[in-house]
Amino acid sequence: MFGRGYQFWMGNRRATKMKRFTDDPSELDDGNFWAVLITFEGQYHFAQFKNVEEAAFPLSEWNVLERPWRSSLEKLDYMAYVHEIRQEIGRGGVYQVNACRELSHLIENKKNKLAGLFARLQYANPAPFASYLKIPGYEIASASPERFLSRNGREIIASPIKGTIRWDQDDFGEKDKAENLMIVDLMRNDLSQIAADGSVNVSELFRREKHPGLTHLVSDVRAEIKDGTSWKEILAATIPPGSVSGAPKSAALSIIAKHEPSPRGPYCGAIGWIHGDQAELAVAIRTFWTTGDQWLRYGTGAGITWGSEPALEWEETQLKARTLIAIAGGAL
Repeated sequence: MFGRGYQFWMGNRRATKMKRFTDDPSELDDGNFWAVLITFEGQYHFAQFKNVEEAAFPLSEWNVLERPWRSSLEKLDYMAYVHEIRQEIGRGGVYQVNACRELSHLIENKKNKLAGLFARLQYANPAPFASYLKIPGYEIASASPERFLSRNGREIIASPIKGTIRWDQDDFGEKDKAENLMIVDLMRNDLSQIAADGSVNVSELFRREKHPGLTHLVSDVRAEIKDGTSWKEILAATIPPGSVSGAPKSAALSIIAKHEPSPRGPYCGAIGWIHGDQAELAVAIRTFWTTGDQWLRYGTGAGITWGSEPALEWEETQLKARTLIAIAGGAL
């Protein structure tokens, strides 16, 4: 029924021979292994695979791109978007919004498969939540550094990233810490909807994590899931990830829909696996994807608060894109 090319890889866990494909989250409670893709807009894509084994990702070639990438928002337009968010914050309707833009580049599908790009990313930019996924409608190569949700039995943990500086900078400013704290509070609220009373806690606040070219500010929020909670309920309470939407989430999503020219799709959604009461889901940042056409896409963004300076936020989106775009090829 399904082509042989469909597969999933994350953390040396490789899944092949897809046997089911659904958008129904209630099927995730059946105890089988499911690869998971949830778009930022909340579209579910779940693939059940027959074969799951421990294996390194197979090597394949990638033809480095040469032409410049296009941006869905040019610098002045992105700065205007940041300015609009600051005005909304000034009116009191929102406290923080993650403002994103999409980069795109024409590719020749027959020559360049994302499996080759992912193999290149694994070598040049290893990431703790790196993943590759090919399912109907999508091929994705992600070098995500950010945990969305990890589950082990009843324990669940979220580790939002908020705050980014160059690898050679010394410390985070107050703006970064305030932004991180806002999202920690948002994640505490999201998890409290499915957690046992009194079990939500911040186990680590403001941890520094170094990645190629960048240092991130990370916090951990833990909870114990209430007995009988389904995956459908867990995902409904937490999607989209708070770190890439904003606070309050509903107000941030409204602003994003108004100002960003196209849906984010897989970017800023969730990618990973679920196997009964075990799971590892990443926030789909630092992620390339295709949808069957001739365009390779990559998203980049920055968290906007009242203290944001539009030109500096543009530079942060450039900083987050620069390392991986250099690996894929082509110029910003």
